[in-house]
Amino acid sequence: MNDLNFPDVSVLATPLYVMLILVELAIVYRHKAYGDYETRDATTSLIMGLGSVVFGIILAVTLGTLVVKTFTWVYQYRVFDLPVNLWTIALCFVLDDLRYYWSHRIQHVVRWCWASHVVHHSSQHFNLTTALRQPWFGLITGLFVLQIPLVWLGFHPAVVAFSASLNLFYQFFIHTEAVDRLPRWFEAVFNTPSHHRVHHGRNLRYLDANYAGTLIIWDKLFGTFVPEVDEEKVEYGLVTNLGTFNPLRVATHGYVEIFKDQLKSGLSFKDRVGYALAPPGWSHDGSKKTTPQMKDEFLLDHPEFRGEPGFRS
Repeated sequence: MNDLNFPDVSVLATPLYVMLILVELAIVYRHKAYGDYETRDATTSLIMGLGSVVFGIILAVTLGTLVVKTFTWVYQYRVFDLPVNLWTIALCFVLDDLRYYWSHRIQHVVRWCWASHVVHHSSQHFNLTTALRQPWFGLITGLFVLQIPLVWLGFHPAVVAFSASLNLFYQFFIHTEAVDRLPRWFEAVFNTPSHHRVHHGRNLRYLDANYAGTLIIWDKLFGTFVPEVDEEKVEYGLVTNLGTFNPLRVATHGYVEIFKDQLKSGLSFKDRVGYALAPPGWSHDGSKKTTPQMKDEFLLDHPEFRGEPGFRS
């Protein structure tokens, strides 16, 4: 495991991130590009990014050791002895991007995972600082297990980690309103600011769509693609926004709400498990609604939207 090393892309890119945030901020305030910044919101995003690094280091000392040992053990029983070269790294990147799609999708449909990922969606603005609004406890979702098949196939764990870091590096650049739409061929294949604005939308039309990391083809293949519609401006944030810029609350509110629901009286064991593993919005008595339920109810009252992007059921 120690005979192969790749640079930490996220660390190396930090000066670039800072520079581009300042550039975006300047062109937005000079009205040369569309976008919006709010000082408290941007500050919270930056604090969340710093916190994700700090807690990432802390968790790496504990759970990270388990992850490394797991990957090391699996790599001993790999199916293929794949060389480390440009072609295998490119292949690993594409396959890991597919892994990212499913990991991201799971984070939106399993509440325990959403409790971590909701941090990234908690901003009511969409700019490059939003890309840095990252969860502090992502490792405890357990979704690292989705990378195990890549290691088992024969991709060195360092290559798998490097591919994942490149994916996150790419995604920084699509968190912006300053870029409208890119050339049609690029929009057809890659995730873009337009596609990712949809993903961060709280509009009913845009909920739970466009999970892609780098390649939007996965959403088109698996039926989760929704285009940005000119006649409906994207509203950012959560279905029910937090109304706070407190970083500690932003980081933990998802878990707090789970535990509050689980501690309600009169619940069965199945109900308590459901509040952790069912989709966000699930409730034992139907008092709350999941995204599919909200869309189904909307279509009952507005059948004219049936078949439109975001309302295909």
